[in-house]
Amino acid sequence: MTRPGSATILPFDDGLFAASLHQSDPELYDSIRAELRRQQDQIELIASENIVSRAVLEAQGSVLTNKYAEGYPARRYYAGCDHVDVAESLAIERAKRLFGCAFANVQPHSGAQANTAVMMALL
Repeated sequence: MTRPGSATILPFDDGLFAASLHQSDPELYDSIRAELRRQQDQIELIASENIVSRAVLEAQGSVLTNKYAEGYPARRYYAGCDHVDVAESLAIERAKRLFGCAFANVQPHSGAQANTAVMMALL
């Protein structure tokens, strides 16, 4: 569907957006399911590889992963981060409440630093 002077708009039900992973790529789907079974049967002692809840998987697999949000809530370098700001602000408020502090930053610089923070918190 196009209008003069506008870009093509794809309907969300054309298969590109509506098809499940199982429908789109059964081999990849099977590999992911096998990894889930492995994680359910073993305990990983590496923090970044531990199994997470379904809610965490849903959040990480959400449309928020489509958004690049550099900077801080309400002070981003790119437009269109309103909903990302809400999610990050929730995380900040929850961290402040959990640790009883006035300020919190929930943005790790890197995966290695995030792992170190978790390890140091546990030691």
